[in-house]
Amino acid sequence: MLLFKRDVLNAIAAGEIDLAFRRWRRPAVRPGTELRTEVGVLVVGAVESVPESAVTDRDARRAGFADRGRLLADQRPGEDRRLYRIGVRIAGDDPRTRLRQDTDVPTAELDEIVAELARMDARSRREPWTARILELIHDQPGVRAAELAAQVGRETQPFKADVRKLKERGLTESLETGYRLSPRGRLVLGHLRA
Repeated sequence: MLLFKRDVLNAIAAGEIDLAFRRWRRPAVRPGTELRTEVGVLVVGAVESVPESAVTDRDARRAGFADRGRLLADQRPGEDRRLYRIGVRIAGDDPRTRLRQDTDVPTAELDEIVAELARMDARSRREPWTARILELIHDQPGVRAAELAAQVGRETQPFKADVRKLKERGLTESLETGYRLSPRGRLVLGHLRA
């Protein structure tokens, strides 16, 4: 996967960075891949294998490094890995951002959201979890995922995966530490409680 630190994402959004370099056994992204990030939807441009000798200081600066030496030193080692040059740009806002703020939801649509959550619960191999996680995040915004997971007897990574499912529906949002319910999430939780 193509992951970036927040400061790099900010630089991409500002147009200061438009390249990334990664060492992979095979490309982890393709041209046209869209990645939702904290700063918006990132679109992958050209993805090409390049020899180290082809990397210039200008390439390094476009990727957020002072020079090619620092860029190359930052890459994952491994003789079985090739160096890839990846074009990146911001294509627009994350659609989930708008969805999270949307509270102008008719009752019929709220009923459908609740029905979808019930279907998610029904597909689960454990007890119903969607309302429980929404309640947990509502009552404890900003608490680390590991702590929340422990409170419900879950491993951290599967717990985070479930929170991401709720985030996809605009119900939760990530904070620097932990989560909180979005305005839409609070509306849905109120409907669930009723």
